Amino acid sequence: MEQQLPSAGQAGQKNQRRALLGALFLMATSAIGPGFITQTGQFTYQLGAAFAFAILISILIDIAVQLNVWRIIGLSGLKAQELANSVLPGAGLFLAILVSLGGFVFNVGNVAGGGLGLNSMLGLDPTLGGIVTALLAIGVFLSRRAGVALDQIVVGLGAIMILVTLYVALVSNPPVGEALKNTFLPETIDFAVITTLVGGTVGGYITYAGAHRMLDAGVSGPDSIKDISRSSVTGIIVTGIMRFLLFLAILGVVSTGVALDASGSIAAQAFGLAAGEVGIRLFGLILWGASISSVIGAAFTSVSFLTTQKTSTRTKNLLTIGFILASSLVFMTLGKAPSTLLIVAGAVNGLILPVGFGLLLVVATFKAKTLLGGYKYPLSLLLVGWASWLLSIYLGYKALGGIAALWAG
Repeated sequence: MEQQLPSAGQAGQKNQRRALLGALFLMATSAIGPGFITQTGQFTYQLGAAFAFAILISILIDIAVQLNVWRIIGLSGLKAQELANSVLPGAGLFLAILVSLGGFVFNVGNVAGGGLGLNSMLGLDPTLGGIVTALLAIGVFLSRRAGVALDQIVVGLGAIMILVTLYVALVSNPPVGEALKNTFLPETIDFAVITTLVGGTVGGYITYAGAHRMLDAGVSGPDSIKDISRSSVTGIIVTGIMRFLLFLAILGVVSTGVALDASGSIAAQAFGLAAGEVGIRLFGLILWGASISSVIGAAFTSVSFLTTQKTSTRTKNLLTIGFILASSLVFMTLGKAPSTLLIVAGAVNGLILPVGFGLLLVVATFKAKTLLGGYKYPLSLLLVGWASWLLSIYLGYKALGGIAALWAG
């Protein structure tokens, strides 16, 4: 019997699913960076089981943001900066500068995080580890099939980080019942923590990482809207699962009442206490995976704002390699990400969400006929989108407060 070959339509659907899987994991792993790990450790130590509620609310807000971002970009077939220019000439250039500037500075921190991860995992010198991390990230974009390699790498890294964190969460024996109770009936509610989590998960370049990868893979249009929406939500859920597992792994140690050094890495200490030497090595693996995936995500997304859809794939890859090399040179020169620049970049990231997201919502609200192909945009999504935008204004205000404090100091 002859083997029946898949039809062109089936092959196209399979390629679209693979592309969307890569896009959602690029968004998720870009969010799971060194800062993500640090924040989760600090807030778990600070709030204990009550941190579960902050995670839940931040996930719901993140979903509201990404559902709108992916849908608007996917329906239009245009990148965020192109849509921004259609609303206000020059706004796209302004947004591109914000994204690439913030992405570059944070990429220095991502390279540094990769060095620290390899140091914990293998005992490698942190500077050498940072260089190795950058070179491996560059290798992805040197591949003849860079897009496929990028998708496979981020999916693999995401799966590894989740499985390793799950193991430590089981070993640390956290009070799961107390965590579940606090998820819905928290003993403490800290809105500052919630807004920090939202900014770290869908702020800056992360907002557009998955959606721009989706466009580069050729997925757009009303016919793909269900898959696009499903992928945007799944990406946030993946990030949420990682956050919750990391929270449980650390909570298992914190709940015993053991004293940790708040000036050091709470997560690293918790992993070491939960699983000994193995825990320290596994923490290094997670930190390295989070760092290299963020190096890839920050570089890819930043360059996507500096190019158009007419730019050749080879040119995009070369620019991405140059972006990683430049951030690596800064790291090698300074030995770490300069704290002043990180604060400035944090403020820039705080501005990206309200500026970029607001412009996209204007498109969905007032320009659906011309830019979204006449698609009738759901009123419910617009309402939660604008509500989330108001929150992003608060995030931007807090970020600018950080710059003001820096100048005053």
